[in-house]
Amino acid sequence: MAHTTLEGKRKKTIFITGGCRSGKSRFALELANRHYQQKTFIATCQAGDPEMVERIRQHKEQRGPDWRTLEIPIALPDALVSPDSKGGVVLVDCLTLWVNNLLAEDLSEDETLKRVDVLVTAIKETTCSIIIVSNEVGTGIVPQNRLARVFRDIIGVTNQRLAVIADTVVWMVAGIGVPIKGVLELDELKTGP
Repeated sequence: MAHTTLEGKRKKTIFITGGCRSGKSRFALELANRHYQQKTFIATCQAGDPEMVERIRQHKEQRGPDWRTLEIPIALPDALVSPDSKGGVVLVDCLTLWVNNLLAEDLSEDETLKRVDVLVTAIKETTCSIIIVSNEVGTGIVPQNRLARVFRDIIGVTNQRLAVIADTVVWMVAGIGVPIKGVLELDELKTGP
């Protein structure tokens, strides 16, 4: 089945959320590969141990040479409004790690949420389409320690703020995208290993 391209059309913001290993990243990559020629991947992960270094290497290899990769653990809003982010699509994977990085910088809850507001403004101002991946962390148990509860709360607020401004919101469950807001073609909602 032929797919229509989104490149060159009105900028779109697509927000993809779901649990760990639900297929979010794969779905986001497939969506970008189907619809865009010019693709930038912004990785927010920091390689803190050998296992993560290997994961990052594998992910870069899986994306292939068609993707420009930027590692932006903190300055995400700046990267989205830079001159290099014009046209095509920018895929941000993921907001959860970005918030984690902010908290690791010893930012307060209020300071972190102010950075989220700056990110929301940057997304609104950028001229390219954006696909944003984030974990849904609010469907589990209440964390036992304060930092974990703060993290869960900030991610919950962040996800809500992004969902409000997104044209399309997709919740991933077992590799299948469940549309929450906006419209995608039916065949675009399925992915698999």
